[in-house]
Amino acid sequence: MDGARAGYGGVVLLTALALGSGLMLVACGGKAQTPQAAPPPAVEAVTVGAPGQASELTASGALQRRREMALSFRIPGVLTRMSVEAGDAVRAGQALAAIDPAGVDARQTQAAADLERARRDADRARKLYSTGFVAKARLDDAESALKAAQAAHAGAAFDRRWASLASPVSGVVLARTAQAGEVVAAGQTVLTVADLSSPLVLRLPLPARDAARVTLGSSAAVTADALPGQTLTGVVTRLGQAADARTGAVTVEIEVQAPPQLKSGQIAAARLQAPASAQAAARAEFVRIPAEALLEASGDKAAVLRLDGAVARRVNVRFGGFDGDDALVAGLAAGTRVITAGAGFVSDGEKVAVVDPRALAAPVRGAAGK
Repeated sequence: MDGARAGYGGVVLLTALALGSGLMLVACGGKAQTPQAAPPPAVEAVTVGAPGQASELTASGALQRRREMALSFRIPGVLTRMSVEAGDAVRAGQALAAIDPAGVDARQTQAAADLERARRDADRARKLYSTGFVAKARLDDAESALKAAQAAHAGAAFDRRWASLASPVSGVVLARTAQAGEVVAAGQTVLTVADLSSPLVLRLPLPARDAARVTLGSSAAVTADALPGQTLTGVVTRLGQAADARTGAVTVEIEVQAPPQLKSGQIAAARLQAPASAQAAARAEFVRIPAEALLEASGDKAAVLRLDGAVARRVNVRFGGFDGDDALVAGLAAGTRVITAGAGFVSDGEKVAVVDPRALAAPVRGAAGK
């Protein structure tokens, strides 16, 4: 009987404590906190293309005039005159710069004196040979010395002409890399001139596997920071025949239909539609997806996560190897969306939130003022 009373008293005490706690919460204005569900993991996704579909190549490079010339002197000397600056318009044959001709004039004078002496020696040798006083070998030596003196004189005259620098084309000065009073070496660039009548071209360094898919005459969509919101038309006019020794890249040249606002040296990007590589074309039943979309691959078996609305579904596919940065798989219909970034952190049947990476990279407005 005493035990029952004790148990009853304990229940009454617990009930009172519970009621007291509730009253305290109400008195303090508190509210019961309910646990919030964790947000779904953020992922990125792509849409699967059709088998054998042409892929897009994107690359950037520097715009240049097809005819751009680095001008230099053939001989060393002190730069005494520079009559143009970067941005100046020039005409063909216009004098642009000159070096001190004193040194080359002295060499030309010496060459003229040597030539005169060689002529006298040759004339004397001919007279002596005609009278039998010298051998034929002596005459031959004199005539050879005369030819050497004539060549040296012609070389000195040629150097004298190159003591001044003239523009080879009508165009514009792109760069000036020397000032009057400097000592310039033979072959040192002092001016860069562009022929404005030549087209503006975009030279793209592409990986060898991508360059092999580009054909002459292919069209390209070109964009430049100098012309925001505009897309220019370009045509592939040249394909490099050698790869860069350091990077292995092959240069592809695109001729751009450019307005006057675009200048040489500005950066532009191009998008080219190129057929699938030979490896991908040989496997027409395979589709291309980014390699990061693969969860696992063993032999010819692999798995990916397909988007079913906002739910990730694990799908087994047949793996056909890699083609550049893409993986070739069979078993996905065209238009299927597969998860790329974040696939390794999502489970089968889990709800996900698909995000646009470009939106994530955009700056938050107003954050600086907070």
